[in-house]
Amino acid sequence: MTAQPFTELPADRVLKTVRTYRQGPVLTVELNVPEEGNAVGDAMLDDLLTVLDDQDPDVRVLVLAAAGEEFCLGGDRREFPRHLDDDPTGGGIRVSGTKALRVCEALTTHPAVTVARVQGRAVGAGVGLLLACDLRVGVDTATFRLPELALGVPPAWGGLLPRLISEVGVARVRELILTARVFDAQEALALSVLHKVVPAEELDAAVMAWARPVVRRPAPAVRVTKAMLNSLAAPTRLADVSLFDPELLSAVLTQQRAAR
Repeated sequence: MTAQPFTELPADRVLKTVRTYRQGPVLTVELNVPEEGNAVGDAMLDDLLTVLDDQDPDVRVLVLAAAGEEFCLGGDRREFPRHLDDDPTGGGIRVSGTKALRVCEALTTHPAVTVARVQGRAVGAGVGLLLACDLRVGVDTATFRLPELALGVPPAWGGLLPRLISEVGVARVRELILTARVFDAQEALALSVLHKVVPAEELDAAVMAWARPVVRRPAPAVRVTKAMLNSLAAPTRLADVSLFDPELLSAVLTQQRAAR
Protein backbone atom coordinates (compact mmCIF):
# COMPACT_ATOMS: atom_id res chain seq x y z
CA MET A 1 0.00 0.00 0.00
CA THR A 2 1.32 3.41 -0.96
CA ALA A 3 1.56 6.00 1.78
CA GLN A 4 -0.80 8.94 1.27
CA PRO A 5 -0.53 12.48 2.66
CA PHE A 6 -2.42 12.73 5.92
CA THR A 7 -4.59 15.84 6.06
CA GLU A 8 -7.01 15.18 8.92
CA LEU A 9 -5.86 18.19 10.94
CA PRO A 10 -7.64 21.34 12.11
CA ALA A 11 -8.55 23.44 9.08
CA ASP A 12 -6.97 26.54 10.61
CA ARG A 13 -3.60 24.87 11.23
CA VAL A 14 -1.20 24.54 8.31
CA LEU A 15 1.93 22.55 9.07
CA LYS A 16 5.06 24.47 8.05
CA THR A 17 7.94 22.34 9.31
CA VAL A 18 6.46 18.84 9.47
CA ARG A 19 4.86 16.52 6.92
CA THR A 20 2.55 13.63 7.71
CA TYR A 21 1.79 10.47 5.75
CA ARG A 22 -0.76 7.78 6.52
CA GLN A 23 -0.46 4.15 5.46
CA GLY A 24 -3.40 2.36 7.03
CA PRO A 25 -2.81 2.29 10.79
CA VAL A 26 0.75 3.65 10.44
CA LEU A 27 1.23 7.42 10.61
CA THR A 28 4.61 8.88 9.66
CA VAL A 29 5.46 12.29 11.08
CA GLU A 30 8.43 13.71 9.17
CA LEU A 31 10.56 16.63 10.35
CA ASN A 32 10.74 18.67 7.17
CA VAL A 33 13.28 21.48 7.29
CA PRO A 34 16.17 19.60 5.63
CA GLU A 35 17.94 22.77 4.52
CA GLU A 36 18.38 23.60 8.22
CA GLY A 37 19.23 20.08 9.33
CA ASN A 38 15.71 19.75 10.77
CA ALA A 39 16.70 21.97 13.68
CA VAL A 40 13.92 22.23 16.26
CA GLY A 41 12.48 25.71 16.63
CA ASP A 42 9.22 27.02 18.02
CA ALA A 43 7.42 26.49 14.70
CA MET A 44 8.40 22.82 14.63
CA LEU A 45 7.37 22.35 18.27
CA ASP A 46 3.99 23.89 17.45
CA ASP A 47 3.57 21.63 14.42
CA LEU A 48 4.53 18.52 16.39
CA LEU A 49 2.07 19.40 19.14
CA THR A 50 -0.69 19.85 16.55
CA VAL A 51 -0.06 16.39 15.13
CA LEU A 52 0.54 14.60 18.43
CA ASP A 53 -2.48 16.13 20.15
CA ASP A 54 -4.76 15.11 17.27
CA GLN A 55 -4.95 11.44 18.27
CA ASP A 56 -6.79 9.11 15.92
CA PRO A 57 -7.60 5.80 17.66
CA ASP A 58 -7.08 4.00 14.36
CA VAL A 59 -3.41 5.02 14.30
CA ARG A 60 -1.57 2.11 15.89
CA VAL A 61 2.05 3.03 15.03
CA LEU A 62 3.52 6.53 14.79
CA VAL A 63 6.87 6.82 13.01
CA LEU A 64 9.01 9.88 13.74
CA ALA A 65 11.16 10.40 10.65
CA ALA A 66 13.12 13.23 9.03
CA ALA A 67 13.55 14.56 5.50
CA GLY A 68 17.00 14.99 3.99
CA GLU A 69 20.36 13.74 5.14
CA GLU A 70 20.10 14.57 8.85
CA PHE A 71 17.65 13.39 11.48
CA CYS A 72 17.90 16.53 13.59
CA LEU A 73 20.81 18.88 14.33
CA GLY A 74 19.35 19.99 17.66
CA GLY A 75 17.55 23.10 18.78
CA ASP A 76 17.49 26.18 16.57
CA ARG A 77 20.07 28.27 18.45
CA ARG A 78 19.20 31.35 16.40
CA GLU A 79 16.01 31.63 18.41
CA PHE A 80 17.75 32.07 21.77
CA PRO A 81 19.06 35.59 21.12
CA ARG A 82 15.75 36.57 19.50
CA HIS A 83 13.86 35.42 22.58
CA LEU A 84 16.22 37.38 24.82
CA ASP A 85 15.87 40.48 22.67
CA ASP A 86 12.09 40.26 23.02
CA ASP A 87 12.19 39.47 26.74
CA PRO A 88 15.52 39.87 28.59
CA THR A 89 14.06 38.00 31.58
CA GLY A 90 13.97 34.80 29.50
CA GLY A 91 10.21 34.45 29.23
CA GLY A 92 10.33 33.35 25.60
CA ILE A 93 12.91 30.69 26.35
CA ARG A 94 10.73 29.34 29.15
CA VAL A 95 7.73 29.15 26.82
CA SER A 96 9.79 27.30 24.19
CA GLY A 97 11.21 24.94 26.80
CA THR A 98 7.73 24.10 28.05
CA LYS A 99 6.67 23.25 24.49
CA ALA A 100 9.66 20.92 24.18
CA LEU A 101 8.61 19.12 27.37
CA ARG A 102 5.08 18.74 26.05
CA VAL A 103 6.28 17.33 22.70
CA CYS A 104 8.55 14.72 24.30
CA GLU A 105 5.90 13.73 26.82
CA ALA A 106 3.33 13.45 24.02
CA LEU A 107 5.61 11.05 22.14
CA THR A 108 6.17 8.96 25.25
CA THR A 109 2.51 8.78 26.28
CA HIS A 110 0.93 8.61 22.83
CA PRO A 111 -1.49 5.66 22.64
CA ALA A 112 0.22 4.47 19.46
CA VAL A 113 3.59 2.73 19.56
CA THR A 114 6.12 5.39 18.54
CA VAL A 115 9.13 4.50 16.39
CA ALA A 116 12.11 6.77 15.70
CA ARG A 117 13.57 6.32 12.20
CA VAL A 118 17.06 7.81 12.35
CA GLN A 119 19.54 8.72 9.62
CA GLY A 120 22.49 11.09 9.48
CA ARG A 121 23.20 13.10 12.60
CA ALA A 122 21.09 13.34 15.74
CA VAL A 123 22.34 16.16 17.95
CA GLY A 124 21.10 17.53 21.28
CA ALA A 125 17.34 18.03 20.97
CA GLY A 126 17.35 15.46 18.16
CA VAL A 127 18.55 12.86 20.66
CA GLY A 128 15.83 14.06 23.02
CA LEU A 129 13.14 13.47 20.40
CA LEU A 130 14.27 9.98 19.48
CA LEU A 131 14.66 8.94 23.12
CA ALA A 132 11.03 9.88 23.73
CA CYS A 133 9.98 7.15 21.26
CA ASP A 134 9.22 3.57 22.27
CA LEU A 135 11.41 1.95 19.61
CA ARG A 136 14.42 3.39 17.79
CA VAL A 137 16.14 2.19 14.64
CA GLY A 138 19.04 3.93 12.91
CA VAL A 139 21.21 3.48 9.86
CA ASP A 140 24.72 2.17 10.43
CA THR A 141 26.22 5.53 9.43
CA ALA A 142 24.18 7.58 11.92
CA THR A 143 26.03 9.60 14.55
CA PHE A 144 24.97 11.15 17.83
CA ARG A 145 26.18 13.98 20.01
CA LEU A 146 25.15 15.84 23.16
CA PRO A 147 26.93 19.19 22.65
CA GLU A 148 25.14 21.33 25.22
CA LEU A 149 28.13 22.03 27.49
CA ALA A 150 30.30 22.84 24.48
CA LEU A 151 27.64 25.41 23.52
CA GLY A 152 27.52 26.89 27.01
CA VAL A 153 24.10 25.59 28.05
CA PRO A 154 22.95 22.80 30.39
CA PRO A 155 21.35 19.61 28.96
CA ALA A 156 17.90 20.96 29.83
CA TRP A 157 15.61 20.30 26.86
CA GLY A 158 12.48 18.18 26.82
CA GLY A 159 13.50 16.05 29.78
CA LEU A 160 16.55 14.81 27.86
CA LEU A 161 18.81 14.16 30.83
CA PRO A 162 16.50 12.00 32.98
CA ARG A 163 15.46 10.02 29.91
CA LEU A 164 19.11 9.43 29.02
CA ILE A 165 19.97 8.30 32.52
CA SER A 166 16.95 6.01 32.64
CA GLU A 167 17.76 4.38 29.29
CA VAL A 168 21.57 4.44 29.34
CA GLY A 169 22.79 4.74 32.94
CA VAL A 170 24.32 7.62 34.84
CA ALA A 171 28.01 6.67 34.44
CA ARG A 172 27.90 6.52 30.65
CA VAL A 173 25.69 9.60 30.39
CA ARG A 174 28.12 11.57 32.55
CA GLU A 175 30.92 10.83 30.10
CA LEU A 176 28.83 11.67 27.02
CA ILE A 177 27.60 14.96 28.50
CA LEU A 178 30.90 16.17 29.94
CA THR A 179 32.97 15.35 26.85
CA ALA A 180 30.28 16.27 24.28
CA ARG A 181 31.91 13.74 21.95
CA VAL A 182 30.38 12.15 18.86
CA PHE A 183 29.39 8.48 19.12
CA ASP A 184 28.38 6.19 16.28
CA ALA A 185 25.43 3.91 15.64
CA GLN A 186 27.07 0.78 17.05
CA GLU A 187 27.84 2.54 20.32
CA ALA A 188 24.31 3.95 20.35
CA LEU A 189 23.07 0.37 20.03
CA ALA A 190 25.27 -0.79 22.90
CA LEU A 191 24.01 2.11 25.03
CA SER A 192 20.34 1.41 24.17
CA VAL A 193 20.00 4.80 22.51
CA LEU A 194 19.04 2.64 19.51
CA HIS A 195 17.34 -0.76 19.55
CA LYS A 196 18.44 -1.74 16.06
CA VAL A 197 21.07 -0.69 13.48
CA VAL A 198 20.63 -1.45 9.78
CA PRO A 199 22.06 -0.41 6.40
CA ALA A 200 20.33 2.59 4.87
CA GLU A 201 18.50 0.53 2.27
CA GLU A 202 16.91 -1.57 5.02
CA LEU A 203 15.71 1.28 7.24
CA ASP A 204 12.08 1.34 6.07
CA ALA A 205 11.86 -2.44 6.15
CA ALA A 206 13.11 -2.42 9.75
CA VAL A 207 10.41 0.09 10.73
CA MET A 208 7.71 -2.02 9.11
CA ALA A 209 9.07 -5.20 10.70
CA TRP A 210 8.15 -3.61 14.04
CA ALA A 211 4.90 -2.06 12.81
CA ARG A 212 3.34 -5.20 11.32
CA PRO A 213 3.10 -7.25 14.54
CA VAL A 214 2.02 -4.20 16.56
CA VAL A 215 -0.99 -3.49 14.33
CA ARG A 216 -2.07 -7.15 14.61
CA ARG A 217 -2.26 -6.96 18.41
CA PRO A 218 -5.52 -5.92 20.12
CA ALA A 219 -5.37 -2.14 20.51
CA PRO A 220 -6.51 -2.04 24.17
CA ALA A 221 -3.82 -4.52 25.17
CA VAL A 222 -1.12 -2.50 23.41
CA ARG A 223 -2.27 0.76 25.02
CA VAL A 224 -2.37 -0.74 28.50
CA THR A 225 0.98 -2.49 28.08
CA LYS A 226 2.61 0.72 26.90
CA ALA A 227 1.15 2.58 29.90
CA MET A 228 2.44 -0.18 32.21
CA LEU A 229 5.93 0.02 30.73
CA ASN A 230 5.98 3.79 31.16
CA SER A 231 4.76 3.49 34.75
CA LEU A 232 7.32 0.83 35.63
CA ALA A 233 10.10 2.97 34.13
CA ALA A 234 9.04 5.95 36.24
CA PRO A 235 10.80 4.82 39.46
CA THR A 236 14.13 5.13 37.64
CA ARG A 237 13.30 8.82 37.24
CA LEU A 238 12.19 9.57 40.81
CA ALA A 239 14.50 12.56 40.88
CA ASP A 240 13.23 13.73 37.49
CA VAL A 241 13.68 17.50 37.48
CA SER A 242 12.75 17.93 33.82
CA LEU A 243 9.92 20.28 34.82
CA PHE A 244 12.69 22.73 35.67
CA ASP A 245 14.31 22.46 32.21
CA PRO A 246 12.75 25.69 30.87
CA GLU A 247 13.75 27.61 34.01
CA LEU A 248 17.30 26.24 33.99
CA LEU A 249 17.88 27.03 30.33
CA SER A 250 16.41 30.51 30.71
CA ALA A 251 18.47 31.26 33.82
CA VAL A 252 21.78 30.23 32.22
CA LEU A 253 21.20 32.13 28.97
CA THR A 254 20.01 35.33 30.68
CA GLN A 255 23.03 35.24 33.03
CA GLN A 256 25.40 34.76 30.10
CA ARG A 257 23.93 37.74 28.26
CA ALA A 258 24.07 39.90 31.39
CA ALA A 259 27.74 39.00 31.89
CA ARG A 260 28.77 40.21 28.43
